[in-house]
Amino acid sequence: MSGHDSKYFSTTKKGEIPELKEELNSQYKDKRKDAVKKVIAAMTVGKDVSSLFTDVVNCMQTENLELKKLVYLYLINYAKSQPDLAILAVNTFVKDSQDPNPLIRALAVRTMGCIRVDKITEYLCDPLQRCLKDDDPYVRKTAAICVAKLYDINAELVEDRGFLEALKDLISDNNPMVVANAVAALAEIQDSSVRPIFEITSHTLSKLLTALNECTEWGQVFILDSLSRYKAADAREAENIVERVTPRLQHANCAVVLSAVKIILLQMELITSTDVVRNLCKKMAPPLVTLLSAEPEIQYVALRNINLIVQKRPTILAHEIKVFFCKYNDPIYVKMEKLEIMIKLASDRNIDQVLLEFKEYATEVDVDFVRKAVRAIGRCAIKLERAAERCISVLLELIKIKVNYVVQEAIIVIKDIFRRYPNTYESIIATLCESLDTLDEPEAKASMIWIIGEYAERIDNADELLESFLETFPEEPALVQLQLLTATVKLFLKKPTEGPQQMIQAVLNNATVETDNPDLRDRAYIYWRLLSTDPEAAKDVVLAEKPVISDDSNQLDSSLLDELLANISTLSSVYHKPPESFVSRVKAAPRADDEEFADTAETGYSESPSQGVDGASPSSSVGTSSNVPVKQPAAGSPPAPAAMPDLLGDLMGMDNAIVPVDEPAATSGPPLPVLLPSTTGQGLQISAQLTRRDGQIYYDISFENGTQGVLDGFMIQFNKNTFGLAAGEALKVPPLQPGASARTLLQMVPFQNISPGAPNSLLQVAVKNNQQPQWWVFLV
Repeated sequence: MSGHDSKYFSTTKKGEIPELKEELNSQYKDKRKDAVKKVIAAMTVGKDVSSLFTDVVNCMQTENLELKKLVYLYLINYAKSQPDLAILAVNTFVKDSQDPNPLIRALAVRTMGCIRVDKITEYLCDPLQRCLKDDDPYVRKTAAICVAKLYDINAELVEDRGFLEALKDLISDNNPMVVANAVAALAEIQDSSVRPIFEITSHTLSKLLTALNECTEWGQVFILDSLSRYKAADAREAENIVERVTPRLQHANCAVVLSAVKIILLQMELITSTDVVRNLCKKMAPPLVTLLSAEPEIQYVALRNINLIVQKRPTILAHEIKVFFCKYNDPIYVKMEKLEIMIKLASDRNIDQVLLEFKEYATEVDVDFVRKAVRAIGRCAIKLERAAERCISVLLELIKIKVNYVVQEAIIVIKDIFRRYPNTYESIIATLCESLDTLDEPEAKASMIWIIGEYAERIDNADELLESFLETFPEEPALVQLQLLTATVKLFLKKPTEGPQQMIQAVLNNATVETDNPDLRDRAYIYWRLLSTDPEAAKDVVLAEKPVISDDSNQLDSSLLDELLANISTLSSVYHKPPESFVSRVKAAPRADDEEFADTAETGYSESPSQGVDGASPSSSVGTSSNVPVKQPAAGSPPAPAAMPDLLGDLMGMDNAIVPVDEPAATSGPPLPVLLPSTTGQGLQISAQLTRRDGQIYYDISFENGTQGVLDGFMIQFNKNTFGLAAGEALKVPPLQPGASARTLLQMVPFQNISPGAPNSLLQVAVKNNQQPQWWVFLV
């Protein structure tokens, strides 16, 4: 709609629907067009205009492209609620897919792909096959995306009709946008499939790199992301890929830049020449710096990605630390990220200017930012031994400012510095003790108490200082109580005089008799037993030499870091978490469609139709679906660690026995509880229970055919339930001869089919077969 169409959104008419119905059936084209605009306007603001479905569909037969687009928009919105009436539009779709105008052909196939109604998908196949081989590239690129949408609705249909092969052929298309859309569609399909569908070969690689130079920015992102999954055969091929991708670093779109950086970082692992690696590091610095001149939100995403990059290759931005200095108008989330990166890039060469910055930040008005800045100074001291003294000088200057939260944060980090450099900077303890009365935060109190206990022999009035804390011992948080207990024991062991002796009695009494904290009580009893039986052993335990702490600025494990770097420019690199920890995309085997059970969302059941398994072992029915994407182990890779019993299994009453990874999941075993007796099931007896094997949840189910005929085509549905359990694969049961039985394991996926309301441990299951069309419903 154009700007002057706002009039369609305001109406005061009564009986609006009948009037719209009359206008939609008008003999005048302009009147019908205005009526459709009014319908779309009403739909946009949330009014229910589904009753006009037939009348709007009748307006499809038009040469006016604008009107056709509006009608298609209406169809996409209401086809799911009116699937029977949506069939009326099929003939027009098929006709439009052969229209001389490529825009109309593309519009028809795009709209059919967006209408997620199973009854329409079978009519979509022939037009889609034609459009995939259309002469116009605009139609072909639209059809490529439509294949991915169709796969999401009916994966089996896409594979049977050869659409995947047609998509792969489009990678060789001479139009770069068609290539980009084909890559995007194949990547989307691969994400939801358990078997390899889109594998880049050296032949495909050349075509993708050629298309990269000519397609749009988002097409480049799709291609680059797909290329990042390709592992070069050798250093020479890796250098060739990097050379072709490097020009993308100059792109104006941040997503293209980050995707290019991702590929270069991954291929650099294979490049052996140090000169080539050094030059690549120099080339990557300017585009990364440029990202920091964008809007704050983009800056934040860039900084989260840079945080990962500098952990792997700090030399890339080693000379660019000034660009991470905080500006007065930076949002707090940007400032925090910049601080993290500055700590990682801090070195003996630039520490002076970094400390000047941190000192400046420590006088800001934002308390959280000030705390982070003070802590950053301490982290730099721990990281750089030669700069530790300068860092402590800055911290002492900040303590003299007498700002309460600055002083407390400084004491916390100085405690860590003492741990890192024991017996080196103890001369500053006197200055710290001057601020004793101002401490009111648990962590600061605990740090100060630790310092007093650790250096009790060097502090003349250590007993008096600790005694001032003991007065409020019962009211203190557990962190402070634990530290007080240990510090008092240290003081007694170092100065076993009358004063500390009375203090230790009081503390042990408080910690054992008058506390409800089990940790505190247990520690107090251990100390009491040690002191009463063998004071020398107590000294060996309590005053033992402590391990020197190390720099924590590179917190991520190397394997996790490599995984995150492979996901640069995605949410994973922003969250600093692997994708499977926050994305629950289920990779399930394709399921046969059955019109009668297509719309499971409305019935509240998740359904898994049966497939024959002629000659297949029962264990072959076990899939790899779970509530997160599952990586298939590479050949020769070590076996996965043993599974652990979980809460879900305990609540559902499942068997907690763990089956080793290399042991096949057998379907034989102890008899299952009968859930559907043959008397109720007209000769069919069903026994089943939930179980867990190899760390996965399964539905162990057995069928016994007591009828006079063959039973086949078994299907199963699970009602919505508290744990969201749903079938993760197709139910595989061979045809059952009279008197025969079959037992199989059906893999279950949690958190997919969750029911609202009060928690309930019951699982309602329904089963049927071709010979007994009624559903047999039973509870587990």
